[in-house]
Amino acid sequence: MSDATVVFTDHTFDDLDLEREILAEIGADLIDAEASDEPLEALLADADGVIVMYEEVDGDLLDAMPNCRVVSRTGIGFDNVDLDAATERGVYVTNVPDYCIPEVSSHTIAHLLALERKIVEYNDRIKSGEWDVNAGRTMHRLDGQTLGLIAFGDIARAVAEKASAFGMDVLAHDPYVDEVTGDVRLVDDLSTLLAESDAVSIHSPLTPQTQGMIGADELAQMKESAFLVNTARGGIVDEDALAEAIREGGIAGAGLDVLAEEPPADDSPLLDLENVILTPHAAYNSAESVVELRTKAARNVAQTLAGDVPDYVVNDDVLD
Repeated sequence: MSDATVVFTDHTFDDLDLEREILAEIGADLIDAEASDEPLEALLADADGVIVMYEEVDGDLLDAMPNCRVVSRTGIGFDNVDLDAATERGVYVTNVPDYCIPEVSSHTIAHLLALERKIVEYNDRIKSGEWDVNAGRTMHRLDGQTLGLIAFGDIARAVAEKASAFGMDVLAHDPYVDEVTGDVRLVDDLSTLLAESDAVSIHSPLTPQTQGMIGADELAQMKESAFLVNTARGGIVDEDALAEAIREGGIAGAGLDVLAEEPPADDSPLLDLENVILTPHAAYNSAESVVELRTKAARNVAQTLAGDVPDYVVNDDVLD
C-alpha cells in the first residue's frame, strides 16, 4: 500500500513511466490527471504532492488539496504558481532551473544567426523562385558587434560564452548581479544596454516587475539596425509595440521563442512581419533536456515526501 499520492495535473508526455519509477522509490503512487475522467479537484483532494506543467495553481486550488506538501513545476519559470499562497500554506514550490541551459542558449544564438544572416528570408525567397543574394536588408559582420543581455543568470552566461566565440562584445544588465567574470561588461541601467547593443536578448523571469518591461519607450532606445531576441517569457515584451517598431523601422527585427499568448491569435501583428522569426516555445527542447527535466521535477517531489528539503526550492520563505 502506498504511503503517498502524487498527481501530475497536465503534461505533453506519451507516458509517465519515468516519474512513476522515481516516486515508487518512496512508495508513492502517481495519478495521471490527463488520463483520468475525474475532475481535477477530485483527484487532488488526497494529493500529498503535485507536478504541474501549465496548470494554474492559486490559493483556491491549494485549498482543494489540504495534504499537499509540494508543487513541482516542470520547467524554469513558475509564474503559473501563486508563491505567496503556497508559502502561506507551508507548501514547497520547486522548479528545474538548470535542465536546458545548453538548449536555450544555443536556441538564442540560432535566432540571432538566423536574423543576422537572413537564413529564413533567403530560404523563403528561393522557394518562391527568387535567387538574389542582395535581396532584402544589408547584412553586417557579427564579429565586433555588441550583444546586450537582459538578466545574467545561468542561461545568459552560456549565451555570453557562445556569443564571445563569434567575436561579439557582451553587455549585461541585471539589478541582482554585482559583478561578472570574463569579458562581459555589466551596465547599471537598461537604457545604456539598449542604446549600445546591436542585438538584445532577454533572459529575465516573468514577474510583476518584468511584465511589459520592453515596451515602446525601450524599443525606441534601440538602434534601428538592432535585433531583439526573446527566449524567456512572452509577457516581458509589449508585442503590439514591438510589431510597430519593426514595421516603422525602429528596429531591424526580432526572434521570438515565447509569446504572451501561445499559440498566437490569427490576428497577431507579429505573424505578417518578414523580419520576425517565431518558434513554438521550443528553446528548451531536446531528448536529453526532457529526460533531465522530468527526472528532476519528480525528484523534487520524492525528496519532499521523504522528509527532505528538495533541491530546487523557489519560495525560500517556506523554510523559515
